[in-house]
Amino acid sequence: MAITVNLDMLLDKAYENLPLTEILDAPVDALQGVSAGDAEKLKAAFNIKTVRDLGTNRYFRAAVTLLDLETTAR
Repeated sequence: MAITVNLDMLLDKAYENLPLTEILDAPVDALQGVSAGDAEKLKAAFNIKTVRDLGTNRYFRAAVTLLDLETTAR
């Protein structure tokens, strides 16, 4: 069964209709609200170049895990 998800609210217009793999390999500023300047800072601080890099970064994943734990503990 195919699953359809609307990611329009998460992505800049140019990336809305791309396959998931291409979105993950896109620059971080493909995400709505992340500017080219923000992307440069992420690259300088954490060597994050793509959406995939951001999603797999150990510091960002640790923060998400802590938030998930807080939500689960309620």
